[in-house]
Parts: sequence; structure tokens; C-alpha cells
Amino acid sequence: MEPQNSDTTDFLSSGVPGLDEVLGGGLTADRLYLVEGEPGTGKTTLALQFLIEGARRGEHVLYITLAETAVELRSVAQSHGWDMAGIQIEEIIPGENALDPDQQYTIFHPAEIEMGTTTQRIVAAIDKSRPRRVVLDSLSELQLLAENPLRYRRQVLALKQYLTSRSCTTVLLDDRTALSTDLQVRSVAHAVMTLELADQAYGAERRRIRVVKYRGIAFHGGAHDYQIIRGGLRVYPRLVAADTRVSSARRQLSSGMPALDQLIGGGLEEGMSTLISGPSGTGKSSLAAQFVHAAAQRGEKSAMFLFEEARNNLLNRCANLGLDLAGAEDSGLLTIQQVDPAELAPGQLTQAVVQAVERGVKVLVIDSLNGYLNAMPDERFLATYLHEILTYLGQRGVVSIIVGVQRGMIGTASSAVDASYIADNIIMLRYFEAEGEVRQAISVFKKRGSAHERTIRRFEVSTGGIKVGPVLRGFHGILTGVPTYDSAEISQNAGQSAADFQI
Repeated sequence: MEPQNSDTTDFLSSGVPGLDEVLGGGLTADRLYLVEGEPGTGKTTLALQFLIEGARRGEHVLYITLAETAVELRSVAQSHGWDMAGIQIEEIIPGENALDPDQQYTIFHPAEIEMGTTTQRIVAAIDKSRPRRVVLDSLSELQLLAENPLRYRRQVLALKQYLTSRSCTTVLLDDRTALSTDLQVRSVAHAVMTLELADQAYGAERRRIRVVKYRGIAFHGGAHDYQIIRGGLRVYPRLVAADTRVSSARRQLSSGMPALDQLIGGGLEEGMSTLISGPSGTGKSSLAAQFVHAAAQRGEKSAMFLFEEARNNLLNRCANLGLDLAGAEDSGLLTIQQVDPAELAPGQLTQAVVQAVERGVKVLVIDSLNGYLNAMPDERFLATYLHEILTYLGQRGVVSIIVGVQRGMIGTASSAVDASYIADNIIMLRYFEAEGEVRQAISVFKKRGSAHERTIRRFEVSTGGIKVGPVLRGFHGILTGVPTYDSAEISQNAGQSAADFQI
């Protein structure tokens, strides 16, 4: 047999999308790996993907099962649309004669006989097929047969020495159903991956994978979301914005509206995040769509993630405002993803954002912040997730726009999160009452990229489009929603018609 490979740069792909990135490149060849998790977390699926990847590369692969039958394993593969050709399955399962009382042991304990027999059958199967990749499912059976930790550890150590001396890359599965929950195998394995399943108060359960240890490899620590879909496991590596720092010149992107550009200091700078905040119905989503429309007019790509409004409603509403988002989508300049709140995990949104940036997106809209927070109510650090996404977008020179709905219509309003933590720029839309009408106002509260107007202007969204009007001079207390004003000036400011707006 070939000697054990000692080159830690020789990686084998796990066959699981996203997992190799978490592992820092893949699985070091000729080592022993432990995949642990409760029943239902996807261990068998992961193991089959590992073997299918090996078979695809022309390697001999072997699945040794101590619990599931070959029929059950092929059924799992069939449900994912996989071809099991090239994968040898070795069943080491007690036969039905074990139910016969005459076949049960009386003098010797079953473990004393069955442990040796099971080990011999494992070794014989490996010697016969000489595989490059091996899966042993599951360790719980061996642990129960060994009875005590000392014997169990010695058995696993012996298997490790045997397998690695045969140039086998081995994945051991542990479903944690044995009576003892000791950590014997964790100390023996070259790397340990833990699959976790957490129930949510509403919606789909949350799945995470953690790399507990990986000797000699700089893996990505922490919890990473994953899904089990048709086609197997898909891992969404946790985004670390610090790993993607780049420096580049930043230009201003116009909104396509001269009056709005004048208000915000010329446009929105690349790499800056902007929060468009205001009560429901003030035109926040329409204003965000205006920036997307302007990007499409320049031939630049955009992406929108909708948590509240349906995609079809957005396209129809924007068409009425003269914003041709449907045409931009048809031409490939715009991608609109309607998010299903009950099924979302933070890692999925992160992965979708990263893929959008890789496609060359220059403007990205999240509509809305409240929908994002409500989509995952059981998640404790959503604001931190979002901050990491926005930092990543900023480092990639993307203009990110977040729509935030404030609580309250007239008067004091509050936001769901600390705006300063997530936004470089803040555009505020407000209602105010004047002459028996509910009107709208727009102002820029904060802008890090450049100087901006400190004024409050009229704002209107109608069938004629989005309009930014004159400065509301002579008013006091517009931000309270119930302003006071000088009657001599009201006819020159608040009472202007739509034709007087600057577009």
C-alpha cells in the first residue's frame, strides 16, 4: 500500500457547494474526518456528496453502513437525482436471524463477539475494494458494541492507523444516539464538523454547520448556514468583510433627477450605504427605484431584494411612475429577488448579495429593513449581519440602499435599528399637514461622502412621476408633522402647484 500522504496542500473536494470555502480549500487527503450531528441534520447526504465527487473524479469509493440498508441509501440518492454508479455499498448489519432466541449468546456478552466480527468485516471490505474515499456510518454502532470508552477509543485509533496507511480519506459519521456522549473521536479525528438543527418559532428550521477543529488549516470559524435541497447540502459561508478589503476611487452616481441630486450633494457615492427612512406610504420604495432606473439608463447593473412588496406589484407601480424597471430586468441590467420570509436564513441573503456583486452590480436595494428584521425574528444578531453585508458592499464600490419604515405617521417616529450603525447616508421622508392636506417633505439628515443641502423640500409621488420641489421656507416644525408657518409666505411655498416642481 502507498504511505500516508503528509502534504497538507493536497486537498480533496468535499463535493458540497460552499463547504470547501469554509474548510479553507477542502479535505486534506489521507486523513480521518468526523461529521457529527443529530438525526435529520444531513450527515448521510453530505457523505454521499463526498463519495459522488470522488466517483466523478474516477476514484474508487466505498460506503460502509452499520445501520441503513443499501436500498435506503439508494433511495436517498434518487430523491436528490444522483447516479450511484461507481459507489460501492457494504452492508454490515445484523441479519434477521438475530431475532431467533436460539441465536442469542448465553455465556459471552454480545459485544465480545460482535465487535470483533464487525471490525473484521470493515477491514475485509476495505482490503477488497481499495478505495480512495471511505464513509463509515455510523460510529454510534461501534460505540455501543465497545461498551466502555477505553475500548472504543482504542478501536477508533486502530481503524485510523489502518485507513490512513491505505491512503484512504475517511469520513466517520456520528449521530450522537449512543448512550455515552464522550469526545473520544474528536481528539482522534484530523477535523471535526458539527451539523446543527434549530427549531424556529415560525417557518422552516435553521441549519448551521461548524468546523470545530481542523489541524494545520486556517478554516473559517463560527456558524455557517446551510440548506438541504434537491441536489444535496448547500453551505452559505459566513461573510467576513475584512477578508475582502479593496481600495478604489469613488465616483458619484446620479439619481437622474437634478433637484434630488442638488439636495444630496451631487449624487450617491460608490461604496456608501444609504438609508431612505420615513413612515409608510411616503414614497421610500419609489425613491429607491428611481436610483435603480437611473443606473439602468447608464447601462449599469442593479439588484433589488424585496421582503414586503411582490415583484409584480413593484414593476406595475414603477411603470405608472415612468420608471421602466421591467425593461431593465428583461435586458439583464436588473435582477429582482422576492424573498420568502418564512424560509430565509441570513447566510442565504449574504450569498445572494455576494453573487450579485460578482455579476457586476453597482446599485443594490434591500426593501425593506423592517421586512429583513421580521423575516428572521429568532435571530439575535441580524443588525450585525446587515452591517457586515453593507461593509462588504462598500469595499466593493457598490451603492447600497436600504428602505426603512419608521413607526408612526405624524409627529415623533422611531426606527427599528440604530441608523448610524448601518448607514453612511440618511434620506428622510416625512408627512406634514398644511392647509387641510397631508403633504410630504424630503431632507438629507446625514451624508459622509460629500456636502449636502440642509434644507427641507417638498416631495411628491404621483402618476406624473417623482417630483422634488422647492425649499419649504417660512415653516417651523415640519419634522414634527404639524408645522407652523408665516401666512405671508405660505402662498409662495406650500401652495405651489405640481407644475412648479423641479423634476
